[in-house]
Amino acid sequence: MGSRRSFIKKTALGSAALWLGHTGVFGSNPLIKSSYPNISLAQWSLNRAFFKGELNPKDFPDIAKNSFDLNAVEYVNAFYKEVAKSEKYWNQLKSTASAAGVKNLLIMVDDEGELGNPNNNERTQAIENHYKWINAAKLLGCHSIRVNAFGQGDKISLKNSLIDGLGRLSEYGAKENINVLIENHGLHTSDGKFMTSILKEVNNKYLGTLPDFGNWCLNAKWGSTQNNKCSEIYDPYQGVFDFLPYAKGVSAKSYNFDSIGNETFLDYGKLLKVVKDSGFDGYIGIEYEGEKLSEPEGIKATKALIEKVWLNLD
Repeated sequence: MGSRRSFIKKTALGSAALWLGHTGVFGSNPLIKSSYPNISLAQWSLNRAFFKGELNPKDFPDIAKNSFDLNAVEYVNAFYKEVAKSEKYWNQLKSTASAAGVKNLLIMVDDEGELGNPNNNERTQAIENHYKWINAAKLLGCHSIRVNAFGQGDKISLKNSLIDGLGRLSEYGAKENINVLIENHGLHTSDGKFMTSILKEVNNKYLGTLPDFGNWCLNAKWGSTQNNKCSEIYDPYQGVFDFLPYAKGVSAKSYNFDSIGNETFLDYGKLLKVVKDSGFDGYIGIEYEGEKLSEPEGIKATKALIEKVWLNLD
């Protein structure tokens, strides 16, 4: 996750068609598509290729559609920092997505300051740092930005700072008709009951959640539970349950798969049942973060698993 904090300023045009052409062992599911949930692609699933310049960020909608047959995308701000305030760029990207028949859902925003910073001036600066991404999301036709609810201090002071920071940012979002979504990203942000208590206090319909299947580590920033190394975990199924009443998206994190295509650490049957039983009808975003399969193979494996499990749920 640390690579989120670095940005390759110049991306080279890679041979995307060749790079993404490998099918791997997980092909497309032949079952009827109308029975599937809405599935989107999180750009982080291809983060290594984008950081290396093998793929160009402006091609992301075409990549999602042509390589993975997905018609909705979730952007990552790390790949667009140099064009963050360029209306021309966002309008062109919106046109690219529209031409491909791809819906722009949200922008995942990192490294713009702590919205729960105890220092009022620094917290205000963090809030204002996010404005440009709300503006970009509006230009793209997205419904939301995803933010991190990090901060410092004891639980009481931290809660008060986050109520202020998230509250003020969601007020700005409301003016632009853009939601501000909290993702479980480690430490206190992965404490489902703590975070939902903040949403209740803010009481703004433009402040919501983006529950992630995998980031429930309570004693590490970014919160990944990959490789089962975390020593203090908030129950993932409880966490997803806690977040779902406020969810405007779901992040289907995946790491690795066994020989029959099941995720080796996360129980997708239990997780997707929680999602389905909640009545959630938004997009489930593929966010592959594994190391054994290539990024394209991991995306296809995650898509196939979601489809297989969903169709077998009661």
